[in-house]
Amino acid sequence: TDPSGLFLTRRDEPVPGTCLTVTLEGRRPLVAEVQALTVDSQIPSPRRTTSGLETSRVSMMLAVLEQRGRISALGKRDIYSATVGGVKLTEPAADLAIALALASAASDTPLPKNLVAIGEVGLAGEVRRVTGVQRRLAEAHRLGFTQALVPSDPGKIPAGMKVTEVADMGEALRVLPRRGRADAPQDDSARR
Repeated sequence: TDPSGLFLTRRDEPVPGTCLTVTLEGRRPLVAEVQALTVDSQIPSPRRTTSGLETSRVSMMLAVLEQRGRISALGKRDIYSATVGGVKLTEPAADLAIALALASAASDTPLPKNLVAIGEVGLAGEVRRVTGVQRRLAEAHRLGFTQALVPSDPGKIPAGMKVTEVADMGEALRVLPRRGRADAPQDDSARR
């Protein structure tokens, strides 16, 4: 009865390396979970493994995080990224969730509970608008999510939902708690 439930892992506490997004399958919004895991590599060329995500988009988000987000440890680590339930996320609106899952995994710090992230991320680190943000937020709110990170000008926001507009990855990375962020920049001015 609720297709979004197939693509989520329900937990009492958030886990590092996970981020939720809302994708559009045609006109129907579906909440999906992106998971990432980073570990020290035992080989000279670290592994990059994806399931349900485009390898090129994950590689691009890694480059943006290293260059624009100042997270330097990713280049020397094995990176595993996947979606839950076998859903394939191909639209750029999942970029922000992929980047946040990777950053969360790298810092071993969970994102806030009940957060969804929607937005395309450009090579300059900017978070771009995507279509159907209002429909996506309405679906997330219907399923009980109370916080969202979105690009500027999201339109009508569901009552009771805290929506934070972010212009770039520096602003988006601020949702990660400060503790456990050894790879984060020490100088906040470097993040905008």
